Parts: sequence; structure tokens; C-alpha cells
Amino acid sequence: MERVYNFSAGPSMLPECVLKKAAAQMMNYENSGMSVMEMSHRSPVYEKIITEAEALLREVMQIPDNYKVLFLQGGASTQFASVPLNLMNGSGKADYILSGQFSSKAYKEAQKYGDAQAAASTKDINFSAVPTAESLQFRADADYVHMCFNNTIYGTKFYYVPETGSVPLVADMSSCILSEPVDVSKFGLIYAGAQKNMSAAGLTVVIVREDLLGKARAETPTMLDYKTMADNGSMYNTPPTYCIYIAKLVYEWILSLGGLEEMKKLNEKKAALLYDYLDGQDYYVAPVEKASRSMMNVTFVTGDADLDKKFASEAAACGLVNLKGHRSVGGMRASIYNAMPYEGVEALVAFMKEFAKNNPKK
Repeated sequence: MERVYNFSAGPSMLPECVLKKAAAQMMNYENSGMSVMEMSHRSPVYEKIITEAEALLREVMQIPDNYKVLFLQGGASTQFASVPLNLMNGSGKADYILSGQFSSKAYKEAQKYGDAQAAASTKDINFSAVPTAESLQFRADADYVHMCFNNTIYGTKFYYVPETGSVPLVADMSSCILSEPVDVSKFGLIYAGAQKNMSAAGLTVVIVREDLLGKARAETPTMLDYKTMADNGSMYNTPPTYCIYIAKLVYEWILSLGGLEEMKKLNEKKAALLYDYLDGQDYYVAPVEKASRSMMNVTFVTGDADLDKKFASEAAACGLVNLKGHRSVGGMRASIYNAMPYEGVEALVAFMKEFAKNNPKK
């Protein structure tokens, strides 16, 4: 079977060149006589891999020297607890911007550890837009402000960075990291599950400002203490070795394309092709407010649940897979992360036109 265009929200597509390089090195990585999967994480050959991976990510994202890069396990969802355990230990307060399911889950988790407050929410409009800057209500004595920068399920994105003053801003960037340049210095902490835009499932990257380390409460599990992980170079225990290796190959690929400025141009071009089609017809409806539209996750519906189901099924038969929307919102969702080629979006738009022509609404 030929490779399909995989529009999954995650785990998602990886660059084909990365897969081919990993395949070529599968049995014998750089004359080591073994696969990266088989290596001791304490071996010199693997220590070189993880060291290079961090250096490449720092180069790609222009990460300042006063930030630590951590390669962790447990998915972004583990960070819902790790963040308050490590940071909510001054005033015991934290403000959460609620823009979708994952920010809401993080908020609920934080309430276990202190005074977590909703700084704004768009739940009343089914998260079809992100909160405006004017709607945000922060407390000056909060230990941090938390946001989810791109909302995978609803297809929304923040196009501004909230002004939080001296209060550290924490951002879940799982579904948009590496899609465009980010000024890391505006954030106290960034975390991201790697399975959408960076690597295979199993790796979570945390980028944390050094002055926020060493504040974990006493009962924080050792594996969730950022300082412990930073002091041990992400190798307090066995890290997700193969996922870090794949991430390294992805960082190399991004740099080979010209870095994040070029990646942003490519992503904007793909998103524009799909959104321009959606805006120029009346068969499909894009429910997200234009000012909040995600470049990574494009949601749309026909308005007929049966037609939506038929769309996903027939698209899959044509090699356009995983277009079914999240169960909480229905419809369709096309995740067009970095690795999705422009040709994949072209194929999707062509299918959408044909489907609309062959399936008139009642």
C-alpha cells in the first residue's frame, strides 16, 4: 500500500526524509553495530545524540542561555500536575486561560494544589475563539499564568502573547511548537508533547527559565521535579531514547529548510489554501472565528452528521485518513502539521470539491 496523507491530530505525520534516515540507521547507527533503540543511554554514542538534540533545538527556537531544555516522559498531560507542583508555591495562586479541553484539564488538575482561577474562558461559545487580550483578568500575586497556545480539538490559536508583567507565563505548545518562530523569553515555561510536530509519542519537551527551578514543594515526586531533571541532563532515569533521536532528525530537517521563518511560510501557505476554499463556498462551514483560526488544525462541518461520517469514510478510501473530528465537537478536522506536504492539502481540497458535488444536501 502506498503512503497516505495522514491528517491525524496526533500521533501525526513525520517528514518522509526523517523516516527514511531512521530506517537506514535502524540496524546500525553510525557504525555502532546496534540500533539507537538498543543503546545504553549512558554510552558515549547516545550521549552525543541527546547533546546534539538539545543543541539543535536551542538553535531552531533561539532558546536563551538562561533556559533549561528537558526531555521528559509522561506526555503533556503529566505537566498539568508538574507545573503547579513546581511553580505554585509562592502565593499558592495561579491563573488559567481556558480556551479548550486541554487548558480546562490543566486548570482542573491545578485546583488540587492551590488557588487556581479562570482568568478568562470561551466555553460559552463552545471554544470557537480564544479569549481576547482585553478579557483577561490576572492577579498580580499569582505564581504563574497558564495558557494552551493552540487548541487541537477546536482548531483555534492565540495570535498574541498575553502580557503578564512579572508573573511567569506558562504555555502548552504541544500542537504548534516548531510551526513558527516563538520569542521564548516571553515565557517562564513552555511544554509540548512531541507526537504532533516534533517526534514520536513518548517524548515531552519542557523549556524552563532557570530562576523557576528549585521551587518544587516537598512532596513533589522526584520524576516530576524540574530541577532534578535539569541537574541530571534529562537522564535521572532512562529517557525516551529513540524519541529523542527522532526529534534530533526533525530539528535537522527544519534547519535544512531554512528554520522556523521558512516553516511559518510553508504552514501559512497550506492553511491559506484550505481556509480560502472554505470561505469561498457554502457546503462546508468553518465554525472557528477567523481571528482565532489555527494554522495546524482546521475544523469544518457539513451540518449533517451522516454526511460528515460519509465524508470521513470516503476520504479514507482515497488515502486521506484521520479526518474525523474529535468526538466532543464532531464534523471533520484536518491537522496539517509541519510534515504535511502542500500536495496533501491540495488533494484534500480536491476531494472536498468532489464530495460536495456528489452529495447534495437535502
